[in-house]
Amino acid sequence: MSQASDAPLDLTSCDREPIHQLGQVQPWGFLLSATTDGTVRHASANVAEHLNLTPEAVVGRRLDQLLDRGSLHDIRARLQGLQGQHQTDRLFSLPLIAGKPPYDVAVHFAPGGSPIMVIEAEPSAAEPRFDAVGTVKGMMSRLLRARDLAGMHDRAARQVRAVLGFDRVMVYRFDADGTGEVVGESTAERLDSFRGLRFPASDIPKQARALYCRNWLRLIADAAAVPVPVLPAPTPGERVLDLSSSVLRSVSQVHIEYLRNMGVAASLSISIMRGNDLWGLIACHHAEPLLPSFQRRSAAELFGQLYSLQIESFERMEAAQHDAEARAAQERVLSAVSSDEKIDNTLQRVAEEIRLLIPCDGAAIHTGTHTETIGATPDEDMLAGIVAMLNRTDTSRVFATREIAVHYPPAAAQAEVAAGMLAIPISRASRDYLILFRREMVHSIAWAGNPAKVAEQGTDRLHPRRSFEAWQQEVRGCSGPWLESERRVAEALRVTLLEVVVRLSASAADLRRSTNDRQELLIAELNHRVRNILALIRALVQRSRESAETLESFVTVLNGRIQSLARAHDQLTDDRWGPVALRGMIESEFHAYLGDRQPERTKLNGPPVLVEPQALTVLALVIHELATNAAKYGALSDRHGTVDVRWVLQADNTLLLQWRERGGPPVNPPNRRGFGTTVIERSIPFELQGQAEVRYLREGLEADFTVPARFVQIGVESQQTAPVLPRRTQPLRVSGIAMVLEDSTLLAMDAEEILLDLGFDKVEVVGTVPAALGVMKRLGRQLAFALLDVNLGDQTSLPVALTLHKAGIPFAFATGYGMGLDLPAELAEAASVVPKPYQRQDIAELVGRTLGRE
Repeated sequence: MSQASDAPLDLTSCDREPIHQLGQVQPWGFLLSATTDGTVRHASANVAEHLNLTPEAVVGRRLDQLLDRGSLHDIRARLQGLQGQHQTDRLFSLPLIAGKPPYDVAVHFAPGGSPIMVIEAEPSAAEPRFDAVGTVKGMMSRLLRARDLAGMHDRAARQVRAVLGFDRVMVYRFDADGTGEVVGESTAERLDSFRGLRFPASDIPKQARALYCRNWLRLIADAAAVPVPVLPAPTPGERVLDLSSSVLRSVSQVHIEYLRNMGVAASLSISIMRGNDLWGLIACHHAEPLLPSFQRRSAAELFGQLYSLQIESFERMEAAQHDAEARAAQERVLSAVSSDEKIDNTLQRVAEEIRLLIPCDGAAIHTGTHTETIGATPDEDMLAGIVAMLNRTDTSRVFATREIAVHYPPAAAQAEVAAGMLAIPISRASRDYLILFRREMVHSIAWAGNPAKVAEQGTDRLHPRRSFEAWQQEVRGCSGPWLESERRVAEALRVTLLEVVVRLSASAADLRRSTNDRQELLIAELNHRVRNILALIRALVQRSRESAETLESFVTVLNGRIQSLARAHDQLTDDRWGPVALRGMIESEFHAYLGDRQPERTKLNGPPVLVEPQALTVLALVIHELATNAAKYGALSDRHGTVDVRWVLQADNTLLLQWRERGGPPVNPPNRRGFGTTVIERSIPFELQGQAEVRYLREGLEADFTVPARFVQIGVESQQTAPVLPRRTQPLRVSGIAMVLEDSTLLAMDAEEILLDLGFDKVEVVGTVPAALGVMKRLGRQLAFALLDVNLGDQTSLPVALTLHKAGIPFAFATGYGMGLDLPAELAEAASVVPKPYQRQDIAELVGRTLGRE
């Protein structure tokens, strides 16, 4: 970053640097910009290497004089399909220039001003054996097998590393203060691990984060490469070409030096978005220059977008669980209200109930001029000062802080008793509060280098820090964090406590004052429910769009799903947001298709079961998709078929729901898995932790669903029991480092996942014989097992097998040749073989047999 004035250089200088307008690109490809009529406005200085014309000769010409006309037609067609700014499209293996090999091309419109087309091209590194769609599908399949968010981050890092080939891949999550933490990682031994380390907010300046929100993928193929200027340079007053969406855009010299200080020669970042906000990054590092093919980068970018949705889904599920707990707490709080006792006594019992839901060391209830305390709280004078501070603050919402002393400095003297607080306003007019306190939690933060030394002053510019070694910082004066889920619970309880105060108001003045509180209660509750509904509809729009073939089918399918939700919502409101009859919900879905003919075509049989509100929308969508499929393709698509739906509460109070279709057209299994099929098969297992089984029998579709007991009840007062969790078998007990030699990315990732699940501490994945021999030389006897693919394209793995055999290291073959594999005599008895395609159990038995275990 160059010094632009006499102002002192600091980290805010990086925040002001126009990194999207540096006027340079990276040299692995070339760039052209042109007006909509095809007149070239800009060309990168290296254009002569590709077009055999100088930049000065290119600027001012028409694109059809420089590029293949057929390819230019395809480029214009892709540009026509772009909607809005910051959208990019790609074309692979395009015969862009006559007499030249094909190019991979990225196209977009430059932001701002009149439309400017930007065309970026790089020599195609097409890989005929690389299946981008299949790769991403396999990556997502493995990702969905993760049991929790931490496991999902590690799986994501491993798979991106396998696809792109970087030494280190990290999942990097931003906190609210802008700092970031490495929450998932896959790394080669030659690079240091950053897992669990925290990075200062200044490591990624504000404008860089803004670009990550616009451009999902960012690559630096060689940190030592000399950037190529975009010509001509702008004249005074002329708008600079905005490269925000550029694939080749160069980067700030401060960032290049930052990478060098890390020992990184190439890097790639994939944005992880939470709606419109930057949740984090998948950050890739390599010790040497590395340029993955455009195909692989595009696959990794698509994976990053799907991964973002999966994280959002996980967090939404956790939020739904906390919301359910909050609603239960609200009901308990309201049931504790008594009109025959003083408000202070009632609020004390309410505070005890809240402490069970939001862990804290003490609580204070301030109403008017009176304060009651429970547990560990500041003394009377300190409490008065804290309340006065709250009265000067906008506390129309919940106020939470880990360090009270930041807002009220005298509180530092009593941090051992109360360092952090969460204040819930319970009556805006009189400034009454329920305040929860947490003691000081002395803890250490592991930083990647001293956070106080984030930069060094140079003679001409700012230089990034040089050390990234783990640095421990002891933190005092702060409590444990108030989690976002706890804040949501507190916000929901704030609304309930407003209602408690309203119920306990006795005087006419209090009654008049309560009108505003009731209005706020209704607005807050309406806002909460509308947000949930909008989030669900947003997901339905996205998924329905992905599976729709035409605009008409998209509108029809989406309308049906929204109508299903509307019918379910009507039943919830009719029952005052209480449990809803299962029979009524099913009948309403059938009635939408059959009208008065419903009794002739459907049979419903089961006890009077009620479904809890949090499960009703899930069941309604599943029944809707089943009924839709029956009406379009199944038993209800002709005049004769029938649908039989039965349900029963089993011994453990779980609900077994059975769907049977008969008499309709012959059934064929679907040839593709659309969103409707996914809803039927995965919604109940994923959102309700139940079970789903669908069978496509020739005579009619059959489906069985099991819903946990906590979501259903008989009558009104059926006691709920905890769901019975499925038992898991213990995996094969192995340890150490394993190696996989496989030239197919998908199969290599599968084998890696299986070996890690079996218990190996680490798996080295390689695709060539030299790479495998290199791993063996480096690890020696640390290598515990090797799984070898026999055919590696133009070579075989037999040299590796012979070397392993001589070293006494157990190995086995996984091959597409079947069991009749022709091996050299010295390997025939020593090697175990499993034919492809294989399952996890096949590899488990193979490993057990090879290592001589049961």
